[in-house]
Amino acid sequence: MSQSRPLDSALLLCLDLQPSLLKVIPDAARVLRRCQFAVAAAEALGMPVAFTEQVPEKLGPTDPSLLALVASREVHSKDAFSALEAGSAARQGLTGSRSLEHLVLCGVETPVCVFQTAVDAIQAGIPVTVLPDCVGARRDADAAACLAALARAGAHVLPAETVFYAIVRGARHPAFRAFNALVKHYA
Repeated sequence: MSQSRPLDSALLLCLDLQPSLLKVIPDAARVLRRCQFAVAAAEALGMPVAFTEQVPEKLGPTDPSLLALVASREVHSKDAFSALEAGSAARQGLTGSRSLEHLVLCGVETPVCVFQTAVDAIQAGIPVTVLPDCVGARRDADAAACLAALARAGAHVLPAETVFYAIVRGARHPAFRAFNALVKHYA
């Protein structure tokens, strides 16, 4: 992620972190905890955060522990797997009123919604970073294959701490102490 661009042109997009979907992910507690770290870090550093919900009227809302970490709740309902499906209300809500110059992804499920959203972003010319420690899948092999394909397609596949430490850059950053506390809390 380029350091020359302001964080408000980047977006942490949390895909479909709904308890009904998380319950089928073998390591859901770890995924949720890492997503909590990513959301808290983005919030502390001033990076906007948005959430999608896959058919929330059937699958329920985003896990409340994640929503509690942000001051401004931006939630977009979707019925396509990609949050950036051409012509969708979710895409319009995510890209219509902001200058989106970098998309950082976390959530479920890696081989479906995460993969399709990343591919659509790349095709739209939006740089993408997928946080592999903050995504989950029913099958590890499927997730690994999709993350490798995304890397070959030009996505950055980097752990959350790596991405956020790159933003902080050093101990002189005004939010370093708060960020460092988050790293320790969510370790």
